[in-house]
Amino acid sequence: MPLRDLIQRRMRGGLPAKREGEWPFLSFQREMNRLMDDFFSSDVAKLAEPWGRQVFSPSLDVKETDEEIKVSAELPGLDEKDIEVTLTGDALVLKGEKKEEKEEKEGNYYRVERRFGSFRRAVTLPEGIDADKAEAKFEKGVLTINIPKTGKEPESKKIPIKS
Repeated sequence: MPLRDLIQRRMRGGLPAKREGEWPFLSFQREMNRLMDDFFSSDVAKLAEPWGRQVFSPSLDVKETDEEIKVSAELPGLDEKDIEVTLTGDALVLKGEKKEEKEEKEGNYYRVERRFGSFRRAVTLPEGIDADKAEAKFEKGVLTINIPKTGKEPESKKIPIKS
């Protein structure tokens, strides 16, 4: 008996090639599982469910100059009461909740669609910022936060290595 007949070759699914023909429904099930995994992990699933499991995450622009750090967040459809800005020791945190409702009355039908979701974005800040003088402004769906720098360079300390 040749050696290659003793070695079981495996296909993508895991069963030996010789036993694959014995279980035709197993290969069919494996192919269907692969198709479903591909479908639900792709952008097709997002298109199929436009009001469903979408997650809102605002776009951020962060710019740093010698004088300040400027953070801009696009928050269309939100009011300033729906947004919370927190400045901790080393991070700027934006939190909020987006609520949207569409209502249509036309002819003999009435349709209401609602969607909502919360978001949280955090930006790590460098040392040497002046948190007391930070300002936030919300205008036309854009939140702009200016955080001045103190001008002090962070202290660095050389640590001797012991042997």
